[in-house]
Amino acid sequence: MNYKSEFQILNLPEDSLILVVDDTTTNLEIVFGILTNVGFNVLTENDAKKALKQAEYILPDLILLDVMMPGIDGFETCKMLKENSATCDIPVIFMTANSDTHSKVKGLNIGAVDYITKPFHEEELLARIKTHLQLRNLTKTLEKRVADRTAALSKALKDLQESQLQLVQTEKMSALGQLVAGVAHEINNPVGFIHGNLGHASIYFQDMINLINLYQEYYPNPVVEIQEEISAIDLNHLLWDLPNLISSMKEGVQRIRNISTSLRTFSRADSDRKIYCNIHDGIDSTIMILKHRLKASENRPDIQVIRDYDNLPELECFIGQLNQVFMNLLANAIDALEESNIGRTYIEIEANPNQILIQTILNENKNHILIRIKDNGVGMSTDVQEKIFDHLFTTKPVGQGTGLGLSIARQIVVEKHGGTLEVNSSPEQGSEFIIKLPI
Repeated sequence: MNYKSEFQILNLPEDSLILVVDDTTTNLEIVFGILTNVGFNVLTENDAKKALKQAEYILPDLILLDVMMPGIDGFETCKMLKENSATCDIPVIFMTANSDTHSKVKGLNIGAVDYITKPFHEEELLARIKTHLQLRNLTKTLEKRVADRTAALSKALKDLQESQLQLVQTEKMSALGQLVAGVAHEINNPVGFIHGNLGHASIYFQDMINLINLYQEYYPNPVVEIQEEISAIDLNHLLWDLPNLISSMKEGVQRIRNISTSLRTFSRADSDRKIYCNIHDGIDSTIMILKHRLKASENRPDIQVIRDYDNLPELECFIGQLNQVFMNLLANAIDALEESNIGRTYIEIEANPNQILIQTILNENKNHILIRIKDNGVGMSTDVQEKIFDHLFTTKPVGQGTGLGLSIARQIVVEKHGGTLEVNSSPEQGSEFIIKLPI
């Protein structure tokens, strides 16, 4: 009989390793001869303690185990094999001269897969061994298929989530770009017109003031009606305040122009290629857009933004997408500060003011930029920190958060720029987000 051919038909590994444990040398020799003759690799042990160590070290495909042994018997040995995570899956077949039902039930209950009664027949021994090796091989194959399938499904889910994030990010940036283009078109022209005319108006008003001063110099005593009108309009105050009004209007128009510039800087349409940019311009434009949330209200003073900028080189990046990261981190910091103000009075907040520290650092090797954004808000627990970048995870109430912001931020930093985004935080101690970008 060609056992090897039969093993191949049964889909059994030809190098299957079997450990035989029996305190009787004769039994070991008989079993060793039968198994090696048909091509099995066989190791033998006559001591249970040594067998346990051997099993953990070599991890055989099957163990033939004698029940009646001095010291640790077969039942206890099997129990110890099943309690060890390294050997618990190895099938164990008991060899015993005692074939009573109680012993068989006991052995099967502690994890054995079969019994072979001594004296055994060669064909029966081989048949039982082949059956259990085939079952073990099928189990391993099934486990591998399940593991491969699970890994494939996990990868597909991850790819799907990343695609969803990319779609959300693209839609947000596209919508913002369109909005900014419309705002720029509708605002820039009239603002430019006002800004240019204010310069001329200032000159005209100054000419009129000079003319009035000449009239007062050469005609110091005008008629009664003119004197009454001068008093009614408070001419001296008007002449003093008019330049200030012009100057204030110029500042207001310049602020509108700055906001428009910040919007354009923030939403740069650069999704197709990286460009060299000043990171500080992106951060400053984001702060400008969020300025309305930083101003004092009736409930709290201004949120202090402390900028500690290093001398950084220009960075080749998708600046519009990085600005989206800055927007998300700064908006979250403001949310955390507002949450920390709940239950505190204006005076208490003023004594311990809300602060956001933005620090940029060029590392010693000048191959990385660090951007730290730290607040002194409510902070977060370890559990929240572990999930904070997960897809759709949010701590905000329903309707106030999508759970996409930080997930998209990490994707932009890690996948688009080859950097890292980490968080350090503890409850009531604020939060710090650290962006690391390669140069």
